[in-house]
Amino acid sequence: MNKSIKSAQGGFTLIELIVVIVILGILAATALPRFTNLSGDARVASLNAARGALNATAAMTHGRHLLAPAATQNVEGAVVTMNAASGYPDVVTTNVNAAANTGLLQAAGLAGDYVIIAEGTATATRPLIPAGSVGIVAGAVANTALAVNCFMTYTPARVANTAPVVALAATATADNCQ
Repeated sequence: MNKSIKSAQGGFTLIELIVVIVILGILAATALPRFTNLSGDARVASLNAARGALNATAAMTHGRHLLAPAATQNVEGAVVTMNAASGYPDVVTTNVNAAANTGLLQAAGLAGDYVIIAEGTATATRPLIPAGSVGIVAGAVANTALAVNCFMTYTPARVANTAPVVALAATATADNCQ
């Protein structure tokens, strides 16, 4: 008997390779837009993290103030100015270079990444900050058109038994922050 043994074919055919490349191209075309628009979500998440840091710092310094009332509290090497009436961190709303403002950001661990904007009217690169509050903007978007929508406010407590209000701007959405 004469048996012929065929050798097994190795590899893929050209058609199979083209089909795989086309499928990968379709997947990439549908997935790419979802990943390119994540910068707005990241900025909003960063603002929420900064808001949490400010709230935690305010609560911590308030607790320290209740134990040992003083005009300032030293937190991690930062001097935080306190409001005597409320016992919470205070900020100077009309002077962005005041030590009260930088001390609060330093204590919250935000000094290098965020900037404080004093109250005042809006411009093309500056958000509207209500009277009695300061705005807090990521340094990467400060003085840009994104800063107009992508910011938070810190409104210090001025009376006893009232905590400060740290809130994201209503316009701080993923769409407005990208």
